[in-house]
Amino acid sequence: MPCSRGELQNGCSEGRPPWAHDVIRARRLRLQIFRAVVLILLGAFFLVPIGAMFEFSTRGNTMDAPRTLSYWASIFTFPDLVQAIIASLELATITALAMLLLLVPTMIWIRLRLPRLRRVMEFICLLPLTIPAIVLVVGLLPIYLWVSFYGDSIYPGAGDSILTLAFAYVILVLPYTYRTLDAGLSAIDVKTLSEAARSLGAGWPTVILRVIVPNMPGAILNSCLLSVALVLGEYTVANLFNFENLQVALVTLSRLNAGVSIAVAVAGLMFTFGLLVALSFVGRARTQTKLPPPKAIAAIPQVSASSGPVWGQRT
Repeated sequence: MPCSRGELQNGCSEGRPPWAHDVIRARRLRLQIFRAVVLILLGAFFLVPIGAMFEFSTRGNTMDAPRTLSYWASIFTFPDLVQAIIASLELATITALAMLLLLVPTMIWIRLRLPRLRRVMEFICLLPLTIPAIVLVVGLLPIYLWVSFYGDSIYPGAGDSILTLAFAYVILVLPYTYRTLDAGLSAIDVKTLSEAARSLGAGWPTVILRVIVPNMPGAILNSCLLSVALVLGEYTVANLFNFENLQVALVTLSRLNAGVSIAVAVAGLMFTFGLLVALSFVGRARTQTKLPPPKAIAAIPQVSASSGPVWGQRT
């Protein structure tokens, strides 16, 4: 009997010449070596610069001075830097929430009710990739003047708050988060889930929040991670709008104290890396189908074709 595809992968030797097993083993060994080399090269590409930055941030004042963490300890002694860090974290949170509130219901509604507009929405969401930051700032400047004027009239100081950058950042994250959410929606049967929920009397908010959204946690977490990473690393728009976020504060601080600025940059990279690792554990599917034990299967009564009356047969 010829081997199946799964048996061939597990080492079935039916119909093979004697040397085939050695060839497959050598091929697997080369593949494992290739993967290890690629992983080492990529890890060195990312970790060597971070290690060099950490080494620079722990140097002493002289060549013979011992290693010190004085630069790391003095991060919170700069009030402008602390305010910039807090503002960037607030901007990241607001941008991620605004992006989800804007994209998730709209994408679900277009998939269910207006499928012909999917290409139009995709074009609109990917458009910021083709617009330079300076052009985007020039286009948003009249809107920000309007926000500053009416924001101050409603609440003093609201128009000049750095949190208004969230409007621009939501536009900047659209191309990346749209692709992530679209992949998450494509992985589930949105139409069948919504029709089943609607047939049971659920409203549209219930369908979106309690039926569809729980089935795409990985896509939502990935889109939030992309939003946070982009906001924490953004410099051009904030600098052109004359706001001081984390990256602008780092550039300003590097002219005064390079060691502290490098320490904050390393901390920001490690924070983003930590989010990525946490996402890999939170978004991983942990549910596995568990089969009943063999004794339970054996205890199930077996029904054969001859154990009862046949359809149409008189008893």
